[in-house]
Amino acid sequence: MPGWEILEAKIIGVVLIALALRHALLAVSHWFYTEPVIVPYFSPKGGCTAALVAELATARREVLVQAYSFSSPDIAQALIAAAARRVRVVVLLDRSNEAETYSELGDLEKHGMEVLIDASHAIAHNKLVVIDSRTVVTGSFNFTRQAEHENAENMLILRDHRDLATRYRANFHTHRDHCHAPGTSKPVHTHTRRAATTTT
Repeated sequence: MPGWEILEAKIIGVVLIALALRHALLAVSHWFYTEPVIVPYFSPKGGCTAALVAELATARREVLVQAYSFSSPDIAQALIAAAARRVRVVVLLDRSNEAETYSELGDLEKHGMEVLIDASHAIAHNKLVVIDSRTVVTGSFNFTRQAEHENAENMLILRDHRDLATRYRANFHTHRDHCHAPGTSKPVHTHTRRAATTTT
């Protein structure tokens, strides 16, 4: 009898260990995989700016920005805060920002971000943010106070759509390759593009 009891205890022990391992694997997979999410926002006064600022606060490695008009101090401060956390921030702006009095271009430059001008199109009209190669923010919403308080706009936050983020990120670098530094006209070409486009 004692032999059977020992065997029974061993079997129960193995079953308990197997169950514990199963739960551990489920917890780990949940940690590394999250269900893709799409969250829409609308303006005027629909919280687009606050939602984007909150999303930027989650950035840990990289923020890529394309903007037509950029005069929102709240969004600019969120990018400055990201850069202060040693997040790589790259901003591509339409050429109109060089002449626009209210543009945040100068403030972003002062804080050491890579800020470039996309003058290769009639209008560089993208409104886009890619965060850590996993979150995309896009829509008609310009990064301005007017877009937040007066205009009819829309904005989508797409979290954990990694394939989509990869495609937007690749297109971002296509535009970055023909951009130039503010106040110049020569395209900026770096030797880091290959590494930058493969970062995950």
